[in-house]
Amino acid sequence: MTDIVMLDQDLLDFPDPAHALDQPNGLLAVGGDLKPERLINAYRSGIFPWYEKDQPILWWSPDPRSVLLPDWLHTSRSLNKILKQGHFCVTYDQQFNRVIQACGDPRAYSSDTWITEQMLSAYSELHRLGYAHSVEVWQDDMLVGGLYGIAMGRVFFGESMFSLRANASKVGFSHLVKKLKSLGFQLIDCQVHSEHLASLGAKEIPRTRFLQLLSSQINDPLQSNWE
Repeated sequence: MTDIVMLDQDLLDFPDPAHALDQPNGLLAVGGDLKPERLINAYRSGIFPWYEKDQPILWWSPDPRSVLLPDWLHTSRSLNKILKQGHFCVTYDQQFNRVIQACGDPRAYSSDTWITEQMLSAYSELHRLGYAHSVEVWQDDMLVGGLYGIAMGRVFFGESMFSLRANASKVGFSHLVKKLKSLGFQLIDCQVHSEHLASLGAKEIPRTRFLQLLSSQINDPLQSNWE
């Protein structure tokens, strides 16, 4: 079994994702910090942080990887009906902090959250720098759903979503995918499999294939027209 790498606080480099553990799937490294330079380097390398309160920072690159290409988006007949009814309004980058805080709120099935104050602060800084973006879903002037993630090159790295009304997060995600397609994005990273995203078209691919797609798209100019 490959030993887990302890990151040097003074170095931004990550080990090769091929060295990630099989169990737990994708665990690659421990430690470091969440300063913008390290986070940007992680995403460019196909690596993301995920850890719970009172844990050290854990860095992951799972195999397989859940992804969605914009043309793969699947909206069911019932979701299409909801989209046409226009009961929800979708905006971008209007309430980033509220979205990430809502994504971190305890769920009905768990009181735990992985979005610590450290994570909130780090991604808010990435938002200030133009890398992190939010999608807000409104109903009757109330924020009822949303999601956030990182945009670099022609790749969007989805991080988390929340929904306080049935289908709100699906509406937000559907709008986002169409928005990303209009901006020329080619790849949406969904990280790990979930039935929720699979129902919208996400598929699992080998990590090696994901890294190939990532390297071919990550260096294109950053898209910034999110209004």
